[in-house]
Amino acid sequence: MPTNPRPLAVTLQVVSIVLFTFIGYLNIGIPLAVLPGFVHNGLGFNAVIAGLVISVQYLATLLSRPHSSRIIDNHGSKKAVIYGLFGCGLSGVFMLIAAFTHNLPMVSLVSLFIGRLVLGSAESLVGSGSIGWGIGRVGSQHTAKVISWNGIASYGALAIGAPAGVLLVQHLGLWAMGVSILLLAALGLALAWNKTPAPVVAGERMPFMHVLGKVLPHGTGLALGGIGFGTIATFITLYYASHNWGNAALSLSLFGASFIGARLIFGNLINRIGGFRVAIGCMTVESLGLLLLWLAPSAELALAGAALSGFGFSLVFPALGVEAVNLVPASSRGAAVGAYSLFVDLSLGITGPLAGAIAAGFGFSSIFLFAAIASFLGLSLSLYLYRQTLNQPRHPDAAL
Repeated sequence: MPTNPRPLAVTLQVVSIVLFTFIGYLNIGIPLAVLPGFVHNGLGFNAVIAGLVISVQYLATLLSRPHSSRIIDNHGSKKAVIYGLFGCGLSGVFMLIAAFTHNLPMVSLVSLFIGRLVLGSAESLVGSGSIGWGIGRVGSQHTAKVISWNGIASYGALAIGAPAGVLLVQHLGLWAMGVSILLLAALGLALAWNKTPAPVVAGERMPFMHVLGKVLPHGTGLALGGIGFGTIATFITLYYASHNWGNAALSLSLFGASFIGARLIFGNLINRIGGFRVAIGCMTVESLGLLLLWLAPSAELALAGAALSGFGFSLVFPALGVEAVNLVPASSRGAAVGAYSLFVDLSLGITGPLAGAIAAGFGFSSIFLFAAIASFLGLSLSLYLYRQTLNQPRHPDAAL
């Protein structure tokens, strides 16, 4: 690429790479609105197990982050993405097994758990790999753009995948989700196979645990903000059902559309006013949206709460992420992205069973109050970090 490429050329290059994140997250989104109801109502397990089926994927992503980061930094981002797409395809096989053994609830449940574990490991490879691949192709000065577009790809895929999964199951059956995941993985592999890789950055690799310690405060803020997303993604369908409201999948789509719209409109704010300021504003809006979901007396106001939550959560990941990646040298960028992303995996991993337990004791509305409190704590932490780091110098070889 030229030394100073046009903004449009940079954006097109980034979009061509985060396309693989889009494909990977379609595989995640397709079963997202279906599996909790299938496990709870179809297989007869309780709300905690239904939440755990979703959350185990995020736990697998969390545990696989260190290994994925080593693959990205040592062997290249393209290889990581290809390995991840293979994993997505394998998860589709286990989805098919679960569909065809629905009359054997325990066998079906175990197959779902295995498939979710495989998909979680694949997610860490595809998501972080695409970020590393994009930064390597367009330059570290465009880190915020790459992270933002990667998020647009991921949440856009969830917004499309959730209602698509509902329609597939309604018209064809659960097996159709497994076939769709296999076909999407094959498409991703075909597109990635001959695409130009990003060069592997030379230099000393910081130990993953050292990098993890550096990004711990930023990741904690991300984790607290991510609880709202995990709560909406996992329980919005059961929340709507508890009120006898329709169009639950629409709330996920509206969440994703608001998320994408906010990134497209306000994505440049991170470079203009700084990551911490953006994170503070975003988590304020997210907290208000979650409170509205908690108090919503109608499906329409619940939709508004989901939209507001999506708008608020939109820039939390890139805003705190840019500040976190700035703390390490470029040769350890993959480790920084992986270590930072680990915290949203942790957040989403514990949200399912924890929110499920809260719902079992206090009702489904109460889980949004829990998420709002977590978001407010993330806002408070971001304020503290902003005040503490105003005069802190960046690493001389940081990504930005």
